Amino acid sequence: MANVTIYTRQFCGFCSAAKRLLDKKGVAYVEHDATFNPDLKREMIRRSHGGSTFPQIFIGDIHVGGCDDLHALEHAGKLDPLLAAA
Repeated sequence: MANVTIYTRQFCGFCSAAKRLLDKKGVAYVEHDATFNPDLKREMIRRSHGGSTFPQIFIGDIHVGGCDDLHALEHAGKLDPLLAAA
């Protein structure tokens, strides 16, 4: 299974929804809560090439995007292969 990293902030419904999907699939992930950490937010923006909304999700070195992007991959049947390949 791939290394998954998710940058989140507190009280973010999209962050919760993305984590719920990953939890449902049994995917372990590293969560970086950037709520009160401007250094983590800058790291997230740099890694995502400008993505400043939460969450920002990475599968291995691949930037997936946000919650809607993660769910779109799932609905298209592309999330599991991506998780297996990374």
